[in-house]
Amino acid sequence: MRHDDRVPHEPTPDLLPAPDAIAPRALLTVTGADRPGVTARLFAALAPRGDGRPPVEVLDVEQVVVHGHLVLGVVVGALVTGGRPVTGEAELLDHLRSVADDVEGAVGVRVAVESASGPDAPAAGGRPHHVIVLGRPVPPEAVAGAAQAVTGVGGNIDAIRRLSDVPVTSFELTVSGAEATALRAALASVAAETGADIAVEQVGIARRSKRLIVLDVDSTLVRGEVIDELAARAGRAAEVARLTAAAMNGELDFAESLRARVAVLAGLPETVLDEVREHLVLTPGARTLIRTLQRLGFRCGIVSGGFTQITGPLAESLGLDFAAANTLEVRDGRLTGGLVGEIVDRPGKARALVRFAEQYGIPLDQTVAVGDGANDLDMLSTAGLGIAFNAKPFVREQAHTALNQPHLDAVLQVLGFTRDEVLDAV
Repeated sequence: MRHDDRVPHEPTPDLLPAPDAIAPRALLTVTGADRPGVTARLFAALAPRGDGRPPVEVLDVEQVVVHGHLVLGVVVGALVTGGRPVTGEAELLDHLRSVADDVEGAVGVRVAVESASGPDAPAAGGRPHHVIVLGRPVPPEAVAGAAQAVTGVGGNIDAIRRLSDVPVTSFELTVSGAEATALRAALASVAAETGADIAVEQVGIARRSKRLIVLDVDSTLVRGEVIDELAARAGRAAEVARLTAAAMNGELDFAESLRARVAVLAGLPETVLDEVREHLVLTPGARTLIRTLQRLGFRCGIVSGGFTQITGPLAESLGLDFAAANTLEVRDGRLTGGLVGEIVDRPGKARALVRFAEQYGIPLDQTVAVGDGANDLDMLSTAGLGIAFNAKPFVREQAHTALNQPHLDAVLQVLGFTRDEVLDAV
């Protein structure tokens, strides 16, 4: 083989450790009041100074500050050359104790040193997951239950961080070693017992690569059901409310129930649509959710079993990218009790999601759908992430995850965004 045919950066044999060589390692744990310069001082003290101190390499670092209190963990190991570590464990620990004394005297923190030598722990099975615990407040028993559930399915909690403190409190647990189905089932039981929301998302870039969100309107983006408000103006509120509830619970075919509900509106003046639209109340957190995702580059829109006469102006006022809904037939300024065009029912909502994703060139696994009723189920399962929001029990069971908080912007925490990131975006 010619010299210039060699693989670039081919490792030099004497720099590779022997198969059975295990370099000594140690853990430094820094605790104390957080202040500027602590981390810099520690790593400066670890750096070679030309004074004969043994060289080390940094193998792992994790740092967290909780209410002004610093906890910094650093695993260091001796360098390996010629297949052997250049430093023994006793010499490494002595060196790190002198580093600890240096840092403690300079910045007033405590630095503990302990051996971390020995074989690595066997890699846990299953892909890592994020477990998000949300509530207002989050009861201690919810965190305890989640931790016990993780252990019960063979998992381990590798890290915990707070995502938000308002409008809901949320914590993210990074879990390794647990099989996804078993983990979700165990945590669903904890959520039911404690009243907290617990979502599970696989760790990876897919979680933060979502680029399109579709929201249901009635009882999701806005409070209440528009059809019920219109029926009240026709004096048929109770009758239509029963039909709406049956449809959302999956007890009636949506298209059939929609035609029956719309029929009772026959004869109402078209102006009632303006009245109902003016009295719409957005779900708390709706604007924050949409504005944040828009700033982050999301395409945002609505797909509704309601009516274009309501959703069109709503989408325009919120600056949404797309909207799909049914259209009430109007003649001579009055509702006829009929519909115009294709009905946006349960499969129609899923088709609309696919259509909008294709329009913007976004893969379905990078889409999010949020809804509450049976007619949202196909849309929720088609999306890369389907979130049941204050939904009927059987909808929650079939969605990828569920939220029972009154704040729609809690969706941001399921997507992995912290409160600080939200504030920066809006």
